[in-house]
Amino acid sequence: MFRFVRSGLSIKAVKLGSKQRLDTIWVPSARLWNLKTFTTSSIVFKVCPVKTPNFPESITEGDIRWLKKVGDAVKTDETIGELETDKTSLPVISPVSGVIKELIIPEGSKVTKGQILCHVEEQAQSAEVTAPRISLETVKPSPVVQSEGPKKETKDTSSMTAFSQSERIETRVPLNRMRQTISSRLKEAQNTTAMLTTFNELDMTSAFLIRNKYKDRLLKDYGVKFGFMSIFINASVHALKSQPMVNSVLMKNEIVQRNYIDISIAVSSPKGLVVPVIRDAHNMNIIQLEKAVAALADKARKNALTIEDMEGGTFTISNGGVFGSMLSTPIINMPQSAILGMHSIQERPVAINGKVEIRPIMYLALSYDHRLIDGREAVTFLKRIKDSIEDPSIMLMGF
Repeated sequence: MFRFVRSGLSIKAVKLGSKQRLDTIWVPSARLWNLKTFTTSSIVFKVCPVKTPNFPESITEGDIRWLKKVGDAVKTDETIGELETDKTSLPVISPVSGVIKELIIPEGSKVTKGQILCHVEEQAQSAEVTAPRISLETVKPSPVVQSEGPKKETKDTSSMTAFSQSERIETRVPLNRMRQTISSRLKEAQNTTAMLTTFNELDMTSAFLIRNKYKDRLLKDYGVKFGFMSIFINASVHALKSQPMVNSVLMKNEIVQRNYIDISIAVSSPKGLVVPVIRDAHNMNIIQLEKAVAALADKARKNALTIEDMEGGTFTISNGGVFGSMLSTPIINMPQSAILGMHSIQERPVAINGKVEIRPIMYLALSYDHRLIDGREAVTFLKRIKDSIEDPSIMLMGF
């Protein structure tokens, strides 16, 4: 039999007939403080270690971020923390239901494969409580308990919330691992490649006609929204086939050529810009591309992208137009050789057959590695995308 005794701000278990006091069980809510003692026939404690999740081959370490604290109740398979790596975040899962006993690794610390991160105390009670029943709704905390513990100091933060007031405040926030990786790779692209950008303008009239004609049917029959990204992926695949050097990469003194096309899509996520990959885009139709884009965007929003989702890629498409960008010079996604920048669509006056007409125009930008890709190839490639979208029959006919 075990007897439970209130001790300070916690409840401890004492085995009857023994002076040995077991560890703290839990810190109860204020409504339970009028309960002095109760007994039970047995209690089982099991402390379960929680280790780092399995790392993919390309990852050796990560930074821990805790979603739970000591004393929090957790369920089996509940996410209690995250490991932020160079490429993605890996969830730390509780293997059992119980209470967080100890956080061994402090918040923000670096951890490696197989390291114990915390302990979860699994509890199982095998007998009924023998103490009299107490209505929890009617029990009020005693004044003594209410006064226990240090009081938190309160600070008037009203002067910290407005930019126009006198107090000047600076806050330093450490870069997370993903932002550090993004920074280093952007600098690598700038320092390594001979980057150049070429531009063109695109009449989106035909793209709007196709989208307006088929968007309801795609939503009804296939459950996907028909956007412009799939059209640009399809046009890029068509252009990459005609200009395979743009799909290649320079490795030391060798040119690595591919007979496949994996399109990387720049997507904004809660932790920064991520670039998941659509594999074998050259074998997909518009419907399959839309489903792939939607699935990757959803995983990015939920911070659920895996290493496999982002590894590889032979060509990148970035759409700054969703944020209102009129024109930009996108940076190459290393180790690729080129990136296409989409921008906002604006109605502009253009000359059509000697007459001024208002057309939906998008500016396109292609940044490329001039060490590998000549200006003629880059301009031809971008012109091929322009022609394919302005006249989709070109892709249909295979011209």
